[in-house]
Amino acid sequence: MASNSVIVRRTALAAPLLLLLYGVLRFADGLDGHRGSGFLWNAGHLAFFAGMVLFGVLAVAVRGTFPKNHRLATAATGLNLAGVLCFLWVITGDLFPAFGDAAPLPGPLEVAGPMLFPLGTLILFGLMVAARRLPVWTPLLFGAGIAAITVDLDLLPFAALTILLALAPLRRPARPRHLRPSPAMLL
Repeated sequence: MASNSVIVRRTALAAPLLLLLYGVLRFADGLDGHRGSGFLWNAGHLAFFAGMVLFGVLAVAVRGTFPKNHRLATAATGLNLAGVLCFLWVITGDLFPAFGDAAPLPGPLEVAGPMLFPLGTLILFGLMVAARRLPVWTPLLFGAGIAAITVDLDLLPFAALTILLALAPLRRPARPRHLRPSPAMLL
């Protein structure tokens, strides 16, 4: 597994933790039977916003681990960032209804646009699996977390923990090459 930069390691931890915070605050906000503007709603959406920004930063940092001319990694990062931007637009509309009313995303883009985020991320993770820099279970768990959110937003805390687990290999710094056992040493 290649070395993970400090940015990759930190965003692979912070982004899903912020998603978890959003899920917990969303759950707490609904305990009274009503979800809507108020401290918990706003704090949760701010955590969600920050988490999505960090997921975009993570994609750009992971993209940097591939050669500059790697077109598929570039396209996957573009998909990720387009999805992140759609999420940020929707979140901003939730936080500031006047913004949502003045500049709504077109219907299909509001629904399909955010799905570009996991699509791009899954492609990047698949490329890392193919390059033997991530275990195959990373994109599988990430996809399962996204699927859980898609099924029911009340599963957000579970989904965030699943995504946190999926990103665990990205949080580990690689051992220096001179400390890695050679294939001959393993025999």
